[in-house]
Amino acid sequence: MLEPPASAVLVEAFANTVDVDEGSDEIATPAGLTGWLKGHGLLDTPGKIPAEVHESYLTLRAGIREELGTHVGDTPDPELLAAADRVLAEHPVLITARGALTPTAGLPAERGPLVLLAIAWSELVTTGDAARLKRCAEHTCGWAFWDVSKNRSRRWCSMKVCGNRNKSRSYASRQRQATSSNLEVLITSVVDTHGS
Repeated sequence: MLEPPASAVLVEAFANTVDVDEGSDEIATPAGLTGWLKGHGLLDTPGKIPAEVHESYLTLRAGIREELGTHVGDTPDPELLAAADRVLAEHPVLITARGALTPTAGLPAERGPLVLLAIAWSELVTTGDAARLKRCAEHTCGWAFWDVSKNRSRRWCSMKVCGNRNKSRSYASRQRQATSSNLEVLITSVVDTHGS
């Protein structure tokens, strides 16, 4: 089984702070975001995250989630991607002579983790591993997951739940279409018989 790199684990956890199925959001508030960042070892300074900085995290998360959807064939919302790009443009990254990426010196403590999340995402894109990190194709789920399949073809976070849910809907739709077509043929036949 292909183990995800640390950058993928971090980005996946960040993307999954919102649970579409349950309708919950771990970082919906600045306090929730502070707790999540501290819990993941990204923020060690006390203090409150200002509302505009909190909004930047939410915007970055939305953009990353949109991009993860492209890995299962979804078309991303260009406005969400552009908004995430604007957030990233406000957070410059320092590249060292050894090639390491770090937050720029002097960046406020509450913005540093946002840069670390951006660096983790950038590492995944640069290495090509981003293609393995996907958003479940079942839109009522939307959970981010690491695709361990050899050819990177997995579309659902769980075949047992989301895959079966999707296949059941497709089957029911085909059955309705077949029933509708059969009914049309029957009606046409009756009309032709009585019309002659």
